[in-house]
Amino acid sequence: MGTRSRTVEELTSDQGGHISSETRINDRIRVPEVRLVGPNGEQVGIVRIEDALRLAQESDLDLVEVAPQARPPVCKLMDFGKYKYESAQKARESRRNQQLTVIKEQKLRPKIDQHDYETKKGHVSRFLSAGNKVKVTIMFRGREQSRPELGFRLLQKLADEVAELGYVESSPKQDGRNMIMVLAPHKNAKAKPKATKEPAGS
Repeated sequence: MGTRSRTVEELTSDQGGHISSETRINDRIRVPEVRLVGPNGEQVGIVRIEDALRLAQESDLDLVEVAPQARPPVCKLMDFGKYKYESAQKARESRRNQQLTVIKEQKLRPKIDQHDYETKKGHVSRFLSAGNKVKVTIMFRGREQSRPELGFRLLQKLADEVAELGYVESSPKQDGRNMIMVLAPHKNAKAKPKATKEPAGS
């Protein structure tokens, strides 16, 4: 395999941090000598760049500059294509995990009737059970704005009644005509089957 001249937009190190936005590999590494690290992390030592490139070719691997600021720069022998693929996979997995938490929203009125309240609470419970956060908004109109305690008490009641599924991540706060609270699911809160009651006397 001949030496390949490539740069990458991003390469992550074994520790998970970015190595460089413009990683140099193979014959793009233009220094007289490098501190060489083997493919399994073993320290080879300081070698001439020609010897490092030769070792890479003989091993059918790439010479990748992983610490350009070091003196001399640290380079590692690795399968660059495989490494880049695995890094992309990790980045995708990380983004997927970040997207798992979705913020849903439920809006209530401070003088909501019991039936509507139970319906809204059911939605909140379902969202939390699915692992989503819920932004609960109390909407005040007219003279209701002079009674913020009504909204506060309603939010507290809701938080207490869904406490098994989630917790208050952001306490109730007045925001103009609205009062907002954010509920977050417990880490182990996934849709759980309802427990069946044992027959009396069992």
